[in-house]
Amino acid sequence: MTLIAIEAASRPHSRSFMRRFAGAPLPWIMPVIIVIGIFYLYPVIDVFRLSFTNATLIGDNQDYTLASIANMLSSPQLPDILWATFVFVGGSVIGQQILGLAVAVVVVRGEKRGLFGTTILRTTALIAWVVPGIAGGIIWQMLFSEAPYGALNSILRLMHLPTVAWLSDPAIAPWSALISNIWRGTAFSMVVMYAALKAIDSSLYEAAEVDGATGSQQFFFITIPQLRAAILVNMILITIMTLNTFDAIITLTGGGPGRATEVISLYVFNIVFRNYDLSGGSVLSVLMLIISLGLAVVYASFLPKEDER
Repeated sequence: MTLIAIEAASRPHSRSFMRRFAGAPLPWIMPVIIVIGIFYLYPVIDVFRLSFTNATLIGDNQDYTLASIANMLSSPQLPDILWATFVFVGGSVIGQQILGLAVAVVVVRGEKRGLFGTTILRTTALIAWVVPGIAGGIIWQMLFSEAPYGALNSILRLMHLPTVAWLSDPAIAPWSALISNIWRGTAFSMVVMYAALKAIDSSLYEAAEVDGATGSQQFFFITIPQLRAAILVNMILITIMTLNTFDAIITLTGGGPGRATEVISLYVFNIVFRNYDLSGGSVLSVLMLIISLGLAVVYASFLPKEDER
């Protein structure tokens, strides 16, 4: 049989195969389901399973028990950890959102007027975003350093002002960690807000100018309502990212002084890799997942519905 004859003989079968599955979505989405199941769902399911065990990093035997859940949730350190996490995440979300929007507005208005430096401003903000978390923590550790070469305290000395214990005072260290995280995450918010600002119909502003609306009135009655969906989506993303941040904190303060800056993600790291308590870390990971999902649901409930757009 020639090659042409073989192709002619096989063509009806291939056509019938394609026709058979043309209207069935399952064969087409099965590869995606397999990839998500292996790389996303399995680790989550295994974390749930480990939270019901007494597994450790140095032991092979595992028994299923509720003792790990009870021990971790009744830990006397957990309320302080959750409060430090609340301050860190809440302050980061507010700071990154406001600064990101402010930088985006400045860049967009600068571009409309053809001002020099808008590209430099946008690029400078993005540099902080591409810096790895560990590198960012080291940079801010040097800036906040209370040694004679510490940059911020050196500026205060030049201005004849008292120096600040940026990293050794338990009352100030959380704010130092917060500042460093806002610096790093503002660029992401700026990118989201910049794209959303570009999508606003310019005829809205033209109509507002005809009606005599001031710049602040245009901002609060046109810009903010038009950015509502972008703001909420951005808040969901930066909340989840900040809740999972531990690399910048571990290099900046190590969670100290004491436990003043030990957020829940760093607490999980310490429980698993310093206490070797795999089940305890799994319980805390499930708690982080519940907090993230809860906050995401709350934010999503404020998203504009289809008929409101």
